[in-house]
Amino acid sequence: MRVAAAILLCTALIISGCAGNKSIQDIDYNAEFEKGKTALAKKKYTKAQSLFNNVVIGASHTELGDDALFFLGESYYFSKEYLLAIAEYDRLIRRMPFSPFVEQSRYRICEAYVLLSPKYFQDQTYSEKALGKLQEFIDDYPNSKHQEKMQADIKKLRNKLSHKSYESAVLYIKMEEYKAALLALQQVTDLYYDTDYIDQAHLKKIECYIHRGEMDKAQEYFDAKRKHIENLKLADFVEKWFDQGRVLSQIEVE
Repeated sequence: MRVAAAILLCTALIISGCAGNKSIQDIDYNAEFEKGKTALAKKKYTKAQSLFNNVVIGASHTELGDDALFFLGESYYFSKEYLLAIAEYDRLIRRMPFSPFVEQSRYRICEAYVLLSPKYFQDQTYSEKALGKLQEFIDDYPNSKHQEKMQADIKKLRNKLSHKSYESAVLYIKMEEYKAALLALQQVTDLYYDTDYIDQAHLKKIECYIHRGEMDKAQEYFDAKRKHIENLKLADFVEKWFDQGRVLSQIEVE
């Protein structure tokens, strides 16, 4: 009786185990994929992530599994989990370089970094990464429909980086650290010459030279960059600096 009971118990466990394995093996990944797309369209991002992840794991190294990587990235992107989205898009690009989703994945990576770019006074690592990815995309897809948007993003990011360098220079000037200020201003004039801060940067460089007592260098620089100072309508004002041999405030001139 004991042997018979043991046999029955083992048989039940085997049947139960087989049934469990069968349910895993028989998952319809095409159906899971379509459910994921439906959840994504309905903005049910957590559900979509779960469904697409099932397909990515279960249908690994198949065309369906690779497509699911893109949509898994999309489900993270639209839920504003940008670093997770970047990771999934990048996996697709490395795994399937000829996938029809590669161009869109690269575009999404660019946009994710743009969205991660913080205010100008914070660390600009993501801004710099965004610039690099944007330029690579523009070079590789010169006829992309995204070109205009990406050029606008580049301009915005360059302006932000220029702003950070300029404000750093202003702070150094207040601290009377003129050498450090000149280095920060040199970044603006050398790297961000097409941004909103270029005219002000040239003005501040003249100011630094005068503060340092380098009047000849200040005059030479003013003569070379006078157009930028005229853009600010401050050429006459700066002339008074040279007359007095020091940087004057607007109040002093008035």
